[in-house]
Amino acid sequence: QVQLVESGGELVPAGGSLRLSCAASLVNFAYYSVHWFRQAPGKEREGVSCISSGGIEYYEDSVKGRFTVSRDNAKNIMYLQMNNLQPEDTGIYYCATDWVGDTARVRCDYDGMDFWGKGTLVIVSS
Repeated sequence: QVQLVESGGELVPAGGSLRLSCAASLVNFAYYSVHWFRQAPGKEREGVSCISSGGIEYYEDSVKGRFTVSRDNAKNIMYLQMNNLQPEDTGIYYCATDWVGDTARVRCDYDGMDFWGKGTLVIVSS
């Protein structure tokens, strides 16, 4: 059974940093694009960042320059390094994967995910 397990969420003060991890029990992990979403209290889930199977990174405007997405295909893990966190970054962060079938894709988006984690809670205090 495929599992995505997030970790690293916690309470941090504004301006602080966190690194979220997502361990994936996937065969051929490198053939997936990997994604981070978040859901703030009272809001819909939104895409935050993704990294294509070819290693190209994408970020939503609100996190550009502060967040960095990465992946380690040898370990089946994806990461989201979050710096200069602000109260509006508070929410449940989810990882997700999308099968693309090769390791050379340059695009990723936030539609049609195959697998989801259960989320990790990030709280940024002001």
